[in-house]
Amino acid sequence: MQFSLVMTTLLFSLAIAEYAKADALAKSRPNIILMMTDDQGYGPVGRHGHPWIKTPSLDSLYDTSTRFTRFLVSPTCSPTRSALMTGRHPMRNGVTHTILERERMTLNATTLPQVLKEAGYATGIFGKWHLGDEEPYQPHKRGFDEAFIHGAGGIGQAYDCSCADAPGNKYFNPTIRHNSSFVQTKGYCTDLFFTAALGWIKEVKDAKQPFFTYIVTNAPHGPFIAPPKNTKRFTDIGFGEREAGFYGMIENIDENVGRLLGKLEEWKLYDNTLIIFMSDNGMTGGGSGRMGKRIGKLADGTELFLYNAKMKGLKGSADEGGVRVPFFVRWDERIKPARDVDRIAAHIDIFPTLAALANAKLPAGQVEGRNLLPLIDDPKAAWEDRYLYTHKGRWKTGEDPNKSQWRNFAVRNQRFRLVGENALYDMQKDPSQTTNVIEQHPDIVKQMRAAYDEWWKGTRPLMVNEDAPMSPTRPFHELHRKQMAAGGIPDWRPPTL
Repeated sequence: MQFSLVMTTLLFSLAIAEYAKADALAKSRPNIILMMTDDQGYGPVGRHGHPWIKTPSLDSLYDTSTRFTRFLVSPTCSPTRSALMTGRHPMRNGVTHTILERERMTLNATTLPQVLKEAGYATGIFGKWHLGDEEPYQPHKRGFDEAFIHGAGGIGQAYDCSCADAPGNKYFNPTIRHNSSFVQTKGYCTDLFFTAALGWIKEVKDAKQPFFTYIVTNAPHGPFIAPPKNTKRFTDIGFGEREAGFYGMIENIDENVGRLLGKLEEWKLYDNTLIIFMSDNGMTGGGSGRMGKRIGKLADGTELFLYNAKMKGLKGSADEGGVRVPFFVRWDERIKPARDVDRIAAHIDIFPTLAALANAKLPAGQVEGRNLLPLIDDPKAAWEDRYLYTHKGRWKTGEDPNKSQWRNFAVRNQRFRLVGENALYDMQKDPSQTTNVIEQHPDIVKQMRAAYDEWWKGTRPLMVNEDAPMSPTRPFHELHRKQMAAGGIPDWRPPTL
């Protein structure tokens, strides 16, 4: 009896101590740096087994981080970005495409930078926004104090709608929108975004204000153009220009990650800065095989392929390879390094997690993701299973979305992935999705279909952009024209770091 009482008291004390530890983490208010690449996916990281590329900085970040090994996003870019910004599924933000006015994130949503700003954070974005090019949708109107971005979904892109970057833009020396006006830069796009971010970090850290820095590269999105120093190694061993550009862009990203980590060390920011690295969707590339598109052979007969970590699906797919991405979380002194979390997690979880760290208030009734801090603190923490929903979207403008309900979708829980109506995979036994087990688990399939149907019916009324008319103007083109007529575009002065 006495032993039982002692054990009960001990367990209660341990529980109180663990709660206090988690509570302290949740209200610790660190600086936050979130890096997200475009179309990189899970495979092209050295520590993930990639046979061709060298990513020493990302490998170092991997080694010093807690890693979510099954972190899931959307099949394409704008949807993931809107989920990150709002904590809910992108279709509930009206984002069902990446162009044609359907990439615009509803103005009724409260954004992550807005709640962090209310909690006392300085907020800055550097790179790709892609949630609406019209003025009310721009990041400096959605909670960011500092915005240094290109337009549309990529540098130089332009469509017959509002989604269009500054005219004539290229990856080298791009015209960049800096808050409400354009500046002319000199250099390669990824280098410029990291330089601008570092300059802003230095400024706000000197002001002793906590900050949220969102570094969102357009690389390695096509066209696959990297600095020659980054492509040469690949062309020298036999890769074509397209693949050399793709891999060269990733190695350039890695160099910039190393530059960022070096400055954080120089500025003594590691102990009070949370660092996240991720990608926005699965890897780009041709084909849908588990090894990716085969692209030729070297002189010694070695076969070249787009390595995809043996997953089925690439960008645009509802399979695992289309939505699984790296998710590294580093915070020296507060988060243990070199640990893996195998629980499924998703882009919708970033908002509540960062809000909890900042002690920021969540908007009522909006956020459907979960706070990941319990898993970050203890990868083996109790964690209730759940369903995560994927839909490719991208049906034709004007088409009834209900016609696409049962196409290009997936439902995922910890063990299973239902892909479309006729394929079920046991992801724990068969992570490469080689064997359809739908006949063996009829009850699971029935439950997943029913849950998805209920989710769809609740989501459909929130797809607010489906009837939006195409914009007759391209806002970035109009702003560019007016600024040229008013005196031209000034040169951007890089910060002194």
